[in-house]
Amino acid sequence: MRQGASYAAISLYFRVWFSIKDANVNYRKALALVVLLAAATSVGSFYAQYVQGLNPCPLCIIQRVAVMATGLMALLCLLWPLAKQWGRTAAALLASMAPLGGLGVAFYQIWLQSLPQMEQPSCGAPWTFRLREAPLFDWYEPVIRGTGNCGVVERVFGVPLPIWSALFFSAVLLWLWLMWWRNRRA
Repeated sequence: MRQGASYAAISLYFRVWFSIKDANVNYRKALALVVLLAAATSVGSFYAQYVQGLNPCPLCIIQRVAVMATGLMALLCLLWPLAKQWGRTAAALLASMAPLGGLGVAFYQIWLQSLPQMEQPSCGAPWTFRLREAPLFDWYEPVIRGTGNCGVVERVFGVPLPIWSALFFSAVLLWLWLMWWRNRRA
């Protein structure tokens, strides 16, 4: 019985995937999904910090900002003329910049956490210390607050947080470019 349900779900997925004919709406839906996913990930990040008490390190904060920038770039790309190929290509390039940067930071933190404790480099000063004299500091201070150590492995569902970040950024990049490829001739 379970195999039949799995087959039905997979069949429905492929029928929906291949039945969408309008590329403009299809790529807009892809960007809208990225916006929603980034918003949910950001809410999860703030929940982990302010409700569960996890203390983010400077690299975690860079990844948080990259998630937020991913959502903002995808939202900005929704305003572009996506009916034309050049518009979808420019949107895919623009929306890919923040996830690429975030993916690089996530990979660096994964590498850093794999080192023995004595060989781990310092993360540096917290962002609140570095930017306390910057304009409008009080407005964005809750986003960059955190003094955690980059080498400490925090886990959610048994998986280290930088791996979750790398999965998010990889999924966004794969989704954007897969949908771009699917709509390249529309």
